[in-house]
Amino acid sequence: MGIISRSAAGRKPNESMRLIVTTFIGVVFGFFVGVSFPTLSLTKLNIPSSLLPTVDLSYIEDKKSGISTQTILNAWSSTRSNNSSSTQSNDTSKIWVTSNPRGAERLAPGIIAAESDFYPRRLWGKPSEDLTIKPKYLVTFTVGYSQKKNIDAAVKKFSENFTILLFHYDGQTTEWDEFEWSKRAIHVSARKQTKWWYAKRFLHPDIVAPYDYIFIWDEDLGVEHFNAEEYIKLVRKHGLEISQPGLEPNKGLTWQMTKRRGDREVHKVTEEKPGWCTDPHLPPCAGFVEIMAPVFSRDAWRCVWYMIQNDLVHGWGLDFALRKCVEPAHEKIGVVDRQWIVHQSVPSLGNQGEVKDGKAPWHGVRERCRKEWTMFQSRMANAENAYFKSLGSNSTTH
Repeated sequence: MGIISRSAAGRKPNESMRLIVTTFIGVVFGFFVGVSFPTLSLTKLNIPSSLLPTVDLSYIEDKKSGISTQTILNAWSSTRSNNSSSTQSNDTSKIWVTSNPRGAERLAPGIIAAESDFYPRRLWGKPSEDLTIKPKYLVTFTVGYSQKKNIDAAVKKFSENFTILLFHYDGQTTEWDEFEWSKRAIHVSARKQTKWWYAKRFLHPDIVAPYDYIFIWDEDLGVEHFNAEEYIKLVRKHGLEISQPGLEPNKGLTWQMTKRRGDREVHKVTEEKPGWCTDPHLPPCAGFVEIMAPVFSRDAWRCVWYMIQNDLVHGWGLDFALRKCVEPAHEKIGVVDRQWIVHQSVPSLGNQGEVKDGKAPWHGVRERCRKEWTMFQSRMANAENAYFKSLGSNSTTH
């Protein structure tokens, strides 16, 4: 009995020590596992999807990286969804969609937002509830603050169906907040720039895609006899893709085509001075509006935007080339007589030029306008000739 007692007493300290050592090693091992686990990539763990509902991830959060538990759960949910619908790899580096816009080939088509808009958004609430109304039309004015009364009168002719966009060539923007509508308008400012400079840079077809019609107007237009909603109705009725309001006939006119006729709603052809029109279906007798107050359909503007040159900022020559963007031009380009305007011919932008050789600023501006007209015509002719030459044809367009 004594031997048995001594043997039991001799083993007890050894077993106690072994238990302590084992416990210590377990604690150390558990510590290191706990420290290293958050740095592991969960997406690389091959865990059967049937076990996922039993895994509690509520404690997994990398506070340093800002990745939340919800983000991880969403990633798991997305992975499970992809696995259930397809056996293909979900490695995003393997995405390449040639039909995507250039530069976006690596994106899944479902995430691409190829178009945008000018709709203002709130900084709070649900995005789906931001817009109480989506305007269907866009009107732009290139303005200086000295024309504020005229622009105020013009803007009031456009209903809430229109987004108002002001391009400021004099740098004054906040001053317009004296008008209530200005606080809802979009303001873009770049000093001493023209309407077509702005249009090329801020009215890309993918930006204005939500709008059925785009008005690109000067600041010196009298609109006493104009109603925008009625104008749209007439444009739709007569199938006009490019149009303008008729001009008051008692003011100085450059072209007979834009002169208002009192006996009709719309006209698409006119008679000019002898020799001015080589074809009754060609400008300036048809397929022609001026660049002071043009209105474009969405589809027509997509073509016209690409035709605007980056360095030819006055737009001279565009009016004769607009016909190339619609077919047949003599039927889809016209002047709306029932809704008419007055061109006041205020040389405000012209005065933004510089005095040179003792001449007023507008002289230099007008000289450049004429040069740009010649340059644009030359570029258009050269481009078309090069195109037909590449086809092995000597034919040209009229």
